[in-house]
Amino acid sequence: MPEPRIILPHGGYRKLIVYRKSDTIYQGTVVFCRRFLPEFGDRTVDQMTQAARSCKQNIAEGSAAAATSKETEIKLTNVAKASLDELFEDYEDYLKSNKRLRWPRDDEKYAAARKMAIDHPDWDFWQPIFESRPAETICNLQMTIIRQTQSLLNGMLERQESEFRQFGGIRERMHAARSAVRGQDWDKSIYSRLEGAGTVEELEARAAEVRRRLASAVASIKRRKGWDQ
Repeated sequence: MPEPRIILPHGGYRKLIVYRKSDTIYQGTVVFCRRFLPEFGDRTVDQMTQAARSCKQNIAEGSAAAATSKETEIKLTNVAKASLDELFEDYEDYLKSNKRLRWPRDDEKYAAARKMAIDHPDWDFWQPIFESRPAETICNLQMTIIRQTQSLLNGMLERQESEFRQFGGIRERMHAARSAVRGQDWDKSIYSRLEGAGTVEELEARAAEVRRRLASAVASIKRRKGWDQ
């Protein structure tokens, strides 16, 4: 049986589709704010860019934290998801306050946006679109990408929670690793004791002594735990 792991697999977040989409959301938000919101005097610019950045950064930090703390990884992934909720509201508010249309689900433009968002997670594809299309289009595209990213984050949270149930926290993993080592040391000690016998009779005598001590230890544990009643 392999020894329990203390440091779990982590990193590699830049290859994840969810991270690549979050980067597109952030870069697209920066472009949207530059093109359609006032440069000064509007707190919405800071709120939107910080919410978009929070999603991207918390995915990255959660990936790094996974090495030692699944609990921290889960918390940071939740923060990333919550940040997208806030950003989605900002785009929706912009459409409402500027009397622009939010594309309905039966609209051909919505279907096309959804397919594009699935097929193209990277900012390189989206940059020329965000730099040239009108505000209504950009808002609807961002809202579509945000919803897809949230769905991916939900799946990520389910996997992280499953891994936490399987592996536990770092203290539990450290305890399991130490227990495994102590178990190996015990096995080596017993084998060494028996291996040192010079005759069959001495081997049997040593084995009997090991069994006696083991039975005594078992009886002691049963008494301490109240299992002998």
